[in-house]
Amino acid sequence: MPDTLPSPIDTLSAAEARRTALAAQGFDRSLRSAGRIDARHLKRLFDRVALVQIDSVNVLSRAHYLPGFARLGPYPTDLVERAAWGRRSERTLFEYWGHEASLIPVEHQPLLRWRMARAARGEGIYGGLARFGRERADFVASVLAEVRARGPLGASELSEGGRGQGAWWGWSDGKQALEWLFWAGRVTTATRRNFERLYDLPERVLPPRIVEAPTPDEADAQRALVRLAARAMGVATEIDFRTYWRLPPADAGARIAELAEAGELVPVSVEGWDRPAWLDPAARVPGRLSARALIGPFDSLVWERPRTERLFDFHYRLEIYTPAAQRRYGYYVLPFLLGDRLVGRLDLKADRASSVLRVHAAHGEPRIGRGRIAPARVAEAMATELRRLADWLGLEQLSIGDGGDLAGPLKRVVHT
Repeated sequence: MPDTLPSPIDTLSAAEARRTALAAQGFDRSLRSAGRIDARHLKRLFDRVALVQIDSVNVLSRAHYLPGFARLGPYPTDLVERAAWGRRSERTLFEYWGHEASLIPVEHQPLLRWRMARAARGEGIYGGLARFGRERADFVASVLAEVRARGPLGASELSEGGRGQGAWWGWSDGKQALEWLFWAGRVTTATRRNFERLYDLPERVLPPRIVEAPTPDEADAQRALVRLAARAMGVATEIDFRTYWRLPPADAGARIAELAEAGELVPVSVEGWDRPAWLDPAARVPGRLSARALIGPFDSLVWERPRTERLFDFHYRLEIYTPAAQRRYGYYVLPFLLGDRLVGRLDLKADRASSVLRVHAAHGEPRIGRGRIAPARVAEAMATELRRLADWLGLEQLSIGDGGDLAGPLKRVVHT
């Protein structure tokens, strides 16, 4: 069936909305390559999704590597390393607050300077950090001066950074100062060392053409961000646009209205959605999709759980912080995409010491047991993707545990 885009369009079925979103996110296989994957493919990925979330959890793979595997297939992760933390001459990505902490194409850095300026005024920033920036302004200035003189630096390398208290967010004074400066755009990530952020001045990290680029007006920048979100999502509600870049509600509403009035967003009703939506005029509505992918928990396809439920009728929560006895599906669970549906979920761990990809549990969605998609077919597709994942992670074996209703079918496929 050819791609369809009714003209004029005013309604999408639930299936059309789902396929539109998947195609916009690069799951129409247009990003796949039969040959060697290189920096051009990584650029095409970011052209689609606009940004990739960073997360420190490494039970399987760092979050910022998984979206590439889901869309490109097995690819060399040093492409991301060089683009994000390599030499200035090859730097095509930078770190900043996009959706959450994110890798973003450097071309979009000017579009986020309004956020940096607001952060410097204590707006749109964590309350405690904003207060620290106000009350310790002289200390923050001294930290910036030290980065200018000695950077790149980690928080632990500051001459008077102090010590953190407790775990996780018990940041030292030096770390708080650096994070305030990061929010305000006064420093950026030069590189990472064992995932610790090393900070330096943007003019020593970002390409000169980006540093010297003019700063757009706030409204112009926000409209550009909404356009990027529309291209990445295909069809979306106001809250979807807002959360993609974490835009303030009033700003997002105004920018969406302006783009709709200009014809750059098309109002549309989606079957089963209880709120208005907008369609990217350039979006594709595929007649069918043959996608097969493991979706990371921080992937832009599923990072906003209410949108995931609207699109896929798939209730998804990451249970890392849930006590083990109360977990329903497991510690680090990835949804499994087959065709245009999320048909299952897998609790995965890369056991690097034993070189084993461990599947602690494999669950199917209820619909696959009602004749829509046979469990055996889902298990076969899962096995194929799990083998590819194991190879990509450099793990020699695949081990299937007993958890979940698909464990049996998956074992039979893997061990056949």
